[in-house]
Amino acid sequence: MRRRTVTAGNLEEILQATAPAQASEQAAAAPAAAPPRRQEDHGLRTEFEFELPRGYVDDEGTVHRHGMMRLATARDELRPQIDLRVKENPAYLSVVLLSQVITRLGNITDVHAGIVERMYATDVAFLQDFYRRVNSEGHTRAAVTCPHCEGGFEVDLSGGRLGES
Repeated sequence: MRRRTVTAGNLEEILQATAPAQASEQAAAAPAAAPPRRQEDHGLRTEFEFELPRGYVDDEGTVHRHGMMRLATARDELRPQIDLRVKENPAYLSVVLLSQVITRLGNITDVHAGIVERMYATDVAFLQDFYRRVNSEGHTRAAVTCPHCEGGFEVDLSGGRLGES
């Protein structure tokens, strides 16, 4: 049995090398006349909108607050474990994981670890909690208590306008 060392640099190469084989197997197994199914057809919500508390400021000074996060897959959870940056600093795991599941941030569609690194700590903490809620609990609602009247109610963490949650 031959052992292969996997590094962060060649992980994408390995994944791309195995992806075409998987895609061709799936294409051969699927009937040709059947239209592709949309995610909404089976009632599973796989993407969730959010609004960052502060917002990511890009190199041009534009603030990006609205974004989209998708549900994590097993591959998303496993991939950071072989990332050299995570091996050197386990706290970096959340940066790598978030960069994989955030599909859009403002008009940025290529969200990578460098973008998550430059986010404010409050935004990263928000995204970590949002990730946990979406992937563990399946929703974006949280129970809160009013500090003035001590009444309990739910809010939607996805960033809807005030009064609409």
